[in-house]
Amino acid sequence: MIRLEEVTRIYDTGDPERVRALDGISARIDEGEFVAITGESGCGKSTLMHLLGGLDKPTSGEIEVAGVALHTAGEEELTRYRRDLLGIVFQFFNLLPTMRVVENVMLPLLLQGGAAGAEKVAREKALAALETVGLAERASHFPHQLSGGEMQRTAIARALVHKPKLLLADEPTGNLDSRNARRVIEVLEKIASQGGVTMIIVTHSEEVARAASRRIHLRDGKITS
Repeated sequence: MIRLEEVTRIYDTGDPERVRALDGISARIDEGEFVAITGESGCGKSTLMHLLGGLDKPTSGEIEVAGVALHTAGEEELTRYRRDLLGIVFQFFNLLPTMRVVENVMLPLLLQGGAAGAEKVAREKALAALETVGLAERASHFPHQLSGGEMQRTAIARALVHKPKLLLADEPTGNLDSRNARRVIEVLEKIASQGGVTMIIVTHSEEVARAASRRIHLRDGKITS
């Protein structure tokens, strides 16, 4: 599913010493795995997420996800990859405040376009995704009417509604209290148990890391365990 081969990412800050955010990392992640990426701030976690999300390219090395060579892909191919194969959950939810919950979840499907009746199908799939994360009864609410945990579960439903091959989550519980964090972790565990999607979670939370089936720990741009 995912192959990283001697991936290095160097940022030129204008200083004599450039920043080596990732330093020759190699890894394999199988389809359906639930992997936690851990490490101290500045270890390269966010850089790795940007590379896997097709938002940046490595300075050297190879990255392949679901048959897409991200290190050589052009912008058109990367756009299709992000639209069709990828789901992303951010720490700060990024829900559109003027849209109802179900409409926020429908967005990835509507962006894909489709024939007549696409909106009806998108709504049905969005409601099913909300059922998965335990929010079917909140479908007609607006984001400001939700708790932080409910907003994050809505964001997870939105990331999953188009059946992506890969789900990336950046500190999905970082903005939540312990009760809401536990509910989000339960949703992630449920999704992992159902299979069909590979999940990679960047986290400082030991509880989230323990929920994953495997942990990759980074330090100074290298995989240490």
